[in-house]
Amino acid sequence: MVAGCSPGEELWSLKILFDEKGLTERTLFYATDINPDALARAEAGIYSLERIQGLTQNYLAAGGKRSLSDYYHAAYGGAHFAGSLKDRVVFADHSLSTDEVFLEAHLVSCRNVLIYFDRNLQDRALGLFENALVRLGFLGLGSKESLRFSRHYEAFDEFRPGERIYQKR
Repeated sequence: MVAGCSPGEELWSLKILFDEKGLTERTLFYATDINPDALARAEAGIYSLERIQGLTQNYLAAGGKRSLSDYYHAAYGGAHFAGSLKDRVVFADHSLSTDEVFLEAHLVSCRNVLIYFDRNLQDRALGLFENALVRLGFLGLGSKESLRFSRHYEAFDEFRPGERIYQKR
């Protein structure tokens, strides 16, 4: 699950990674956001060619196995991620502040969302992630986010501390 998926780049990155590792057919991806416009933009998967240049550099730096252009169609000054990438992706309205857990997940990615929340709302969202994750599931947070001061800290081990990747105990 990609929580707070706007504008969708993280979702498409994970989808490409799973595709290249041969895991797509065994995975259902959920992309959630509270903002319907942001959710629609993420689902559309359309980005400026200038933005695609940066995404291409990130893709190559992360060890991408193909050309990123294999995953999108360029036209009219923009790039549209291919329809086949949308297979097995569910876009859903979900509020981390008011909604409850709606799935069981092996991976929750919520990068650069918690920085906008106060401590109480951060704890609420982290509690949702803890409850959604299976035992030994993974939680990815943004570079400025941490579990360290959360009441949910003891439920996780730091899997990749520098990368803010945690594993549920």
